[in-house]
Amino acid sequence: MPRIALLQSTTFSDKEESWQHHQHLIRQAAAQGAQIVVTQELFLTPYFCTVENTELFDLADPLPGPVTEDLSKLASELGIVLVASLFEHRGPGLYHNTAAIIDADGTLMGLYRKNHIPQDPGFEEKFYFTPGDSGYPVWDTRFGKIGVLICWDQWYPEAARLMALGGAQVLIYPTAIGWLPSEKAELGAAQHCAWETVQRGHAVANGCFVAAVNRSGEHGGTEFWGQSFVANPYGELVAKASADREEILLHDLHYEEVEQFRRIWPFFRDRRIDSYADLLRRWRH
Repeated sequence: MPRIALLQSTTFSDKEESWQHHQHLIRQAAAQGAQIVVTQELFLTPYFCTVENTELFDLADPLPGPVTEDLSKLASELGIVLVASLFEHRGPGLYHNTAAIIDADGTLMGLYRKNHIPQDPGFEEKFYFTPGDSGYPVWDTRFGKIGVLICWDQWYPEAARLMALGGAQVLIYPTAIGWLPSEKAELGAAQHCAWETVQRGHAVANGCFVAAVNRSGEHGGTEFWGQSFVANPYGELVAKASADREEILLHDLHYEEVEQFRRIWPFFRDRRIDSYADLLRRWRH
């Protein structure tokens, strides 16, 4: 029954300030019994994708590198699993939106590179990020089997299903999503409803826990809506953060609920894998 901690925080003036603040949050979460600790998307930097600016590529880090070394030392010291969302400089002109998964002994288990890259006003991610090529791995950590996806990935049932089929007991989504001022009055409630509902649906359809950690506060014209949450296999919200404050959201993951749910609702048993070939086509017409 591991305890998960979602670090819902804001934007800081530079990477060093953010690192020092998040190191404090990580230690605080561990002191409160957390065994899996998750950062928000791109936790060391602002959500810089509100504009297209080549100078912002300088915010990226090599992975593995000094950043993951520091995170590994902290995970080992505290005996926790860390899921940290970072801006990766992989090679010349090649950048990814990447999560580092670090086990409780400090081992860097691997990297997940965001597969689905959005492009919208205020979310200019195709300018910065190459689509991931790490597939949909499941990490067998000291505190359970976890699948890690990133923000825009959370809208895709295929991604959630592949990780659940790989044995994931909890799907983790580091996120940076919010309202644009021009849209909030008319669409804000509906946008948030869609975001929360689709992920709760992934929990139900796959019989697992879902943990989504979002930013709070404002930056670059975007009001991040916070409201990080944990949903159980029935899709019930068992923990939820505020819309506008920094919080450490804690919840105990009772993994036995995953197997119990899958016995009662045997969606994996009843899948018609012989009939899904058209999923590999861009459009069925």
